[in-house]
Amino acid sequence: MAILLAGCASARVSGWEAFLPPYRLGPLMTQVNAMGIRSLQLTLVAGLFAGMVVALQGAHELARFGATLYIGPAVARSIAREAGPLMVALLVGGKVAAGITAELGAMRVTEQVEALRAIGGNYLKLLVTSRLLAAVLVFPILTVIADVVGVIGGLLVAVLQFSLDSRLYWNTIAELVTVQDYLGGIAKAAVFGFLVALIGCYRGLTFTGGAAELGHATTGAVVGIGIAVLAANYLMTQLIFLL
Repeated sequence: MAILLAGCASARVSGWEAFLPPYRLGPLMTQVNAMGIRSLQLTLVAGLFAGMVVALQGAHELARFGATLYIGPAVARSIAREAGPLMVALLVGGKVAAGITAELGAMRVTEQVEALRAIGGNYLKLLVTSRLLAAVLVFPILTVIADVVGVIGGLLVAVLQFSLDSRLYWNTIAELVTVQDYLGGIAKAAVFGFLVALIGCYRGLTFTGGAAELGHATTGAVVGIGIAVLAANYLMTQLIFLL
């Protein structure tokens, strides 16, 4: 705690200044590890089964029109545009937001945040900026991983259950799925990551009460993430189609 206070003693509290350089690499990498590496297993499992479910549903619908050979593009576009970013934002985002709220809420309970304010430390830069930057960096990366694993999951269903040739699966994806499909999903993931960190930080820094109320605050953060992500997804989808 003494090191924490000493590092912020010379900083001035300013909302805008919190988002201006220089940025400290140490806190940023700590948050990248907490949000990204520790969420990798969840991303892999969720991405695999999401791809398998999309392939299963898509194959049955496409079979009605004799177009089973297009399972690959159906899976890849669905995962890249919607399922990948949404799945990461809702599953990983809920976990991350709850963790941020609990961590910052505990700092409020132990009066660490008030101590930073008392000495004029830029607590926003120390506690919020690193989390926001880490989320904006990590969520697109996790989304790309989920996309890749989801497409592989779709391949397993297409080959093992519907006897589709694996080369045909990949060739149709390469032919019909564009870079814009993936870029749209990655852009969504960056916005979702920002919302996750922002809501988590807000709930944590505005928390009042004791340890018993902290559980309600973390639950509220998860619910807020779900609503914000779904609303943002609709707005961004509309924007992408307009462009």
